[in-house]
Amino acid sequence: VQLQASGGGLVQAGDSLRLSCAASGRAASSYAMGWFRQAPGKEREAVSCRANSDGSTLYGDSVKGRFTISSDNAKKTVYLQMNNLKLEDTAVYYCTASPRGWMVHLWRGMSDYWGQGTQVTVSS
Repeated sequence: VQLQASGGGLVQAGDSLRLSCAASGRAASSYAMGWFRQAPGKEREAVSCRANSDGSTLYGDSVKGRFTISSDNAKKTVYLQMNNLKLEDTAVYYCTASPRGWMVHLWRGMSDYWGQGTQVTVSS
């Protein structure tokens, strides 16, 4: 499985961005896919993940109510809609996937499959 993330950029606080992550390989209907982020000097943080099989989702406390994860199984793509961005959302965002749909495994950052990262910078 190869993952290609895109959509990062420089925005102002309060703006929105949508990240995309396209997966290669076999059909993604069984996948769990998600997003992590890492800010300079900080540990990697789980942001959100979604099980394509049943649509169940998880969100980190810091993004609940502002970020929404969705997916297009036909396109094998997961999206992260980020609204009302804050300065503290500045980080490199990485997508990750579990082809077997293991949500807990994914949420703990234990997947072997990671995208290359896309930078999100929020300015005041």
